[in-house]
Amino acid sequence: MKLTKPRLSFWQIFNMNVGFLGIQYSFGLQQTAINPIFLYLGAPEDMLPILNIAGPVTGLIVQPIIGAMSDKTWSNRWGRRKPYFLIGALLGSLCLFAFPHSPILWFAVGLLWILDVGNNMAMEPYRAFVGDKLPEKQLSLGYQMQSLFVGAGILLANGSIILFQKYLGGDSVEVAGKIPQWLYYSFYIGSILSITTILWSVLKTPEIPPSEEELKDINHIKSLPFSKRLSQPFQEIAHAIKHMPKFMWKIGAVYLFQWYALFIYWQFITPLFRQTLGFSISEAGAQAAKMSTTYNIVTMVIALALVPLTLRYGGKKIYAYSLIGTALALFTIPYISDPTMVLAPMILFGIGWAAMMGIPYTMVSKVVSQERRGVYMGILNMMIVIPMFIQTLTFGPIYKYLLGNNAINAMLFAGAFFVMAGVLAMRLNVPKPTEDSEFEVSQE
Repeated sequence: MKLTKPRLSFWQIFNMNVGFLGIQYSFGLQQTAINPIFLYLGAPEDMLPILNIAGPVTGLIVQPIIGAMSDKTWSNRWGRRKPYFLIGALLGSLCLFAFPHSPILWFAVGLLWILDVGNNMAMEPYRAFVGDKLPEKQLSLGYQMQSLFVGAGILLANGSIILFQKYLGGDSVEVAGKIPQWLYYSFYIGSILSITTILWSVLKTPEIPPSEEELKDINHIKSLPFSKRLSQPFQEIAHAIKHMPKFMWKIGAVYLFQWYALFIYWQFITPLFRQTLGFSISEAGAQAAKMSTTYNIVTMVIALALVPLTLRYGGKKIYAYSLIGTALALFTIPYISDPTMVLAPMILFGIGWAAMMGIPYTMVSKVVSQERRGVYMGILNMMIVIPMFIQTLTFGPIYKYLLGNNAINAMLFAGAFFVMAGVLAMRLNVPKPTEDSEFEVSQE
């Protein structure tokens, strides 16, 4: 029997997504502050891809396993998805507090691995959590609300870096092997937000109990011997991949180029500004934070506006055009030598980021079953981290031997990959919703 889910008010959907703010603040620090920290601690530029391998590897392992486990979890007190993103947020909070105290490069690299385990543990069930709670008419609003909080979290992270560097680090002298004191405070804020925002959503949003059939299945798994319970998530993942909808294979092709390109941008935007603007590491890191702040402001503004646009023109077209716009931004950035004017392409990048963080999840939620949403959201995130993993292994040699250790060439390479992603996105066709509109929500 198909479960009829109650419609939620705008503020109920808002409250259930607040926890994404803390998760994305942490990811914002990873995008903007982690690579400068590696450079402060003596890492050469061509090592940046391999030093970032923690994200892809932990995402590849943690997300599908947690997704499969959360599908088969239920606690009357804690719910289904909440225990996982609560534990993940706590782990991330501790790592963020410790990160700026890293004495050597490999200590920071080790902490990044643990931080990524926590972030991935919190991220995956949160995606499924929204799909669990919302009827199909409200899925687009729910995931674009997540996109809004993606922008807000990363905006706060980068805003803190810009402000602390300007007011607390402007006169400081860079010392080899030492992380500047002004950077500590951004991580402390992230440590607090990581746990407090998750707690807000946990306390404000009850989960929908499983059906009798689901509960029977969950209790059966609990009664199995430990060895069989341990193997259960892997069996779930293998079965889900075997029977995965064709649409998800198509989106995997888009993601291959999209996420490979994004990882290049995040790793090489700081080296790019050292080259094109003649900045120091601190100045280039602060400029990268301004870029990220700009595109995430755009993401916040545009995220909910994409809901009626996708309903009118189709998610496929909006998504594809947004990816092409992101490519144009990356083609433009290396040739602008003014630190203010170079922020302009981030308008296109922000529109693309808003689409990337919402539209694919809405599409996938419509083509997978309720009882397997967790494992399929985990597999979708595998499709994110596999390109990142490939990038960390392959792009270092590409950068060194084919692109001449030139960050400008790296950015153009990323732009070309976004063009390919946009072309492939035009193949994404999903059934239209049978109901009138996903945008209207009750204001109870």
